[in-house]
Amino acid sequence: MQTPSFPIRASSRRLHALLPPTLLAVTSAAVLVASPPAAAQAGAAPGASQLADPEVAAALARFDEAGAGDHAAIEDAAERLARLSAARPADPVLRAYAGAALAMRALTTRLPWRKMSHTEDGLALVDKALAQLGPAHEAPLYRGVPAVLEARFIAASTFLNLPVMFNRRERGRQQPDEVLGHPLFDAAPAPFKAVVWLRAARLADADQQPARRRQWLEKAAATHAPQAAAARDQLKAL
Repeated sequence: MQTPSFPIRASSRRLHALLPPTLLAVTSAAVLVASPPAAAQAGAAPGASQLADPEVAAALARFDEAGAGDHAAIEDAAERLARLSAARPADPVLRAYAGAALAMRALTTRLPWRKMSHTEDGLALVDKALAQLGPAHEAPLYRGVPAVLEARFIAASTFLNLPVMFNRRERGRQQPDEVLGHPLFDAAPAPFKAVVWLRAARLADADQQPARRRQWLEKAAATHAPQAAAARDQLKAL
């Protein structure tokens, strides 16, 4: 699949103003889908315990710590994930994380052209991760989540938190629908499903669809996932 072009050109001042706040909410599924206990991992299906890999665990932990106030974590996560992805080119999940982390490096510089470069290069990696998804990636990979679902969720989190100028809004909205409608979604771990439902609820709220938002929040609230409390709080506020 060809990487979409970026036809819109913005002034340096506009880039400097837009990029930092819009990249803050890129959220890793790793922090939302906890690694299963060692006892549970012992009998897990192949791929379900791969977060036990110390390099992957450390890289995703740094990704979860990354934010506007912690440039060191962003740089560290980007370097770790780039290295892991390069060593495992067949892994679309690591490539998606690597792309998201690279895009977040736009937060670490004041130079507009570097902001654009980091963001475009990161998006190219996320696009490539989506393009390589196939039947082989339907098996659980990290924490029992099928690779096809986690890669799409990371893509959605990245695309939806970018300015319109990057032409990813439509693709970002498609990814949660792809995840929710996938035959493997019902069997995914509850914490992963809960965070997808919360994302869907946010999109419904943005679209001014209160009934749809309530539907997704009720699904998340009914789970035993860590996100259930947040869903219940949002339901009380409706």
